[in-house]
Amino acid sequence: MPAVSPPPTKSELRRQLRLHRRQIPENVRRLAGRQVERLALRHRLIARGRRIGFYIPANGELNILPLLNRALWLHAFCYLPIVPPRGRRKLWFARMGDDDHWSVNRFGIPEYGRQLKKLRIGLLEQVFVPLLGFDTRGYRMGMGGGYYDASLAHLRTRRAWRRPKLIGVGFEAQKVDVLPADPWDIPLDAAITEKRYYRFPRQ
Repeated sequence: MPAVSPPPTKSELRRQLRLHRRQIPENVRRLAGRQVERLALRHRLIARGRRIGFYIPANGELNILPLLNRALWLHAFCYLPIVPPRGRRKLWFARMGDDDHWSVNRFGIPEYGRQLKKLRIGLLEQVFVPLLGFDTRGYRMGMGGGYYDASLAHLRTRRAWRRPKLIGVGFEAQKVDVLPADPWDIPLDAAITEKRYYRFPRQ
C-alpha cells in the first residue's frame, strides 16, 4: 500500500499559494480590477456614506484601486489600514480625504493618514480584505503577518455583533476546496474575484 503524504502545513501551503499567485497571467491581472469593480457595483457593495475599509495592493494582490476610486466618487467613507509598530498586531484605519497624507510603511507599501485621526476595524461597516487563498467555507489565508486576525479577534467573543462585513478579494485561481483552519480564524462573509461574488454562511 503506498504511503499517504501528510497534508501541507500552513507555511507550506502559504508558499504554494504565493507561487501560484505569481503565476497568474498578466492579461488576467490587467482586467481583474475592473471586473471586480463591476461585480461589486452589481451586488451593491459600495454606497454613499458607508464606512468601508480597502487596501493598497502589493506583492501581486488583486488591484482594488478601481473599486476604491469608484467608492470615493460615490461618496462612501473610504478607510485604509495603517500597520502598527513592531510587536503589535491590531490595525488602525484612517479615512481618505482630499489632503496628501501619504507615506511608506516598513514593508514598502504606501500608507495613508498615519498622522490623522484613526479608528479600529470594528467601527467599519465593511472591509475588503486581501488574501493568498480562500476556500468554499469562507476561510481565508493571508500573508502570515496576523494583522487582520488580531484586529478581528473581538468577533470570536461577540457572535451577535458581526460588524464589519468581511469580503475577501482575490483572483479566481486563488480559490481552493479546503484550507486548514484554527479555532481563532475568523471566516469571511463573502469573497469577490474577477469571475464571481461568493457569499458564505455565518459560522
